[in-house]
Amino acid sequence: MRRLPFLNGVRAFEAAARAGSFAGAAEELHVSAAAVSRMVKLLEQRLGLALFERAANRLALTAAGRSYQAGLTQILDSLALLTDQVTAMGSRRVLTVGVGPTFAIRWLIPRLADFRRGAPDVDVRITTGGQATPFDPDWSCGITLGDGSWPGLLAEPLFAADLLPVCAPALARSLASPSDLEAAALLRVAHAPEDWPRWLQAAGLPRTAASGPEFEYYGHALQAAVDGVGVAMGIRPYVDDDLAAGRLVAPFALTVSKGKGWYLVYRAARVGEPGFDAFRTWMTAAAGRV
Repeated sequence: MRRLPFLNGVRAFEAAARAGSFAGAAEELHVSAAAVSRMVKLLEQRLGLALFERAANRLALTAAGRSYQAGLTQILDSLALLTDQVTAMGSRRVLTVGVGPTFAIRWLIPRLADFRRGAPDVDVRITTGGQATPFDPDWSCGITLGDGSWPGLLAEPLFAADLLPVCAPALARSLASPSDLEAAALLRVAHAPEDWPRWLQAAGLPRTAASGPEFEYYGHALQAAVDGVGVAMGIRPYVDDDLAAGRLVAPFALTVSKGKGWYLVYRAARVGEPGFDAFRTWMTAAAGRV
C-alpha cells in the first residue's frame, strides 16, 4: 500500500520554499498566509522534523527542508507536465513551441499558415523565450541552436547554421572582393561576437575587425542591412527568404559553418501527442526543403 504524506501540506511547503515566504505561497495557492503556515506546521508534525527555521522577519529552510524541497519541486513539475500531456490527448490538440524571437519572425511565422493548412485543429502557441532561456517543461518542443546535446531531451537536426555576409543590393555593387569589407560598416550581434571573426578568418582576412553598429538580435542586424546601414553576418535559415526575394544579396560565395546546428528538441514523453506529432512531421519536411 502506497504511503503518501499530507498532500496539502506538501503543496504549501513546496510553494513557500520556492517563494521564500508564507505570503508568497499564499498568493500562488490562493489561500491566506496563515493557512499556509498551518498546513506546513501540520506536515512537519506528521514528518516529525522541522522544515523551516522561523524568525520574526525571516523564513529559512533547514537541511531537511532543502533536501525535501529539491525533490518535491521536481516531482510536482513532472505532475504538471503529465497533466498537460493527458489534457492534450483530449479533443483539443495543443502545441506550444519555444523559439528565439528572430527564428520565430524570420522563419517559423512566415510558414505557420502552411502548417495550419495541414493541421487546422491544432491550437498553436508560439513562445519566444530566447536562446538563453532553459527548456520550459510546458513546451511541446523547442527549436534551438546548439551542438545537439541537451541532457534529458531528444534532439533532431533540422538545418545547418551557415554564416555568410549579406547586404542591400545597392551596397553589394561596391563589394567586388572580401577585402572591400575593410571599408564597410560590419553590423554585429551582441550575443554572437564570434561570427564575423570566423568568416573573416576563412576569407583570409584575420586582421579585419568588425566595428559597425551592434544589435541585440540577428533580426535587428538583418533589418539594418535591408535598410542599407551596412553588411550583416547572415545565418541560415534566417536570411533565406530575404535572399530569395532580393531584399538582401550575398556578395560572396563563401559560407562558413557556425559550428552549431538547428535542432528540434523535446521530451520523449511528448511523442504520441497529436499536436506535437503533426508539428514534428511538418517541421522535418519543411527543414528538408531548405
